Amino acid sequence: MSETKLQARQQKRLTTRRMVMAGVFGAICVVLGMTGLGLIPVPNLAGYATILHVPVILAGVLEGPLVGAFTGLIMGIYSFMTPGPIPPDPIVCFIPRILIGVVSGYVYRLVGKRHPMLGAGLAGVLGTATNTVGFIGLAILMGYVPSAIWIAILPQATIELVLATVLTVALVRVIQRAVPTYRQQR
Repeated sequence: MSETKLQARQQKRLTTRRMVMAGVFGAICVVLGMTGLGLIPVPNLAGYATILHVPVILAGVLEGPLVGAFTGLIMGIYSFMTPGPIPPDPIVCFIPRILIGVVSGYVYRLVGKRHPMLGAGLAGVLGTATNTVGFIGLAILMGYVPSAIWIAILPQATIELVLATVLTVALVRVIQRAVPTYRQQR
């Protein structure tokens, strides 16, 4: 069997290593949330911009959509268990968070093979947009917040988009240079 076919088959399987990496990235999400390090103070309605979703994006970029989805599930569980302005609803908490890793992973797969940093940047942008549009959109659909909230959320969403994109590109670059197994595209 050729090496590329073997790599393709391994990417589809959930190995012990990939489960561990999903747990590690998920734990980083939880630590960022519990310590407040993932909540950067900015003058907006919430009082902060979140970067809790960046480990989910990184999991999707570095380990693929499957690991990104599992990491997003961990973030969703944390979001579901943490009190917030929106009541804990499994649809609102889980679906957007799982999709962050899936979207980021596939975006990087499509673009990152030829242009790794562009792929990481696009994964950061689209992963963050998936989080914001998914979470707020579902909260509006479920009737938890009025649709006019988009106007108030736009500045916060822009800050989060820029922060997450810069962090994603920087961290992917550092990790790929520091860890030889991440030099090959996933």
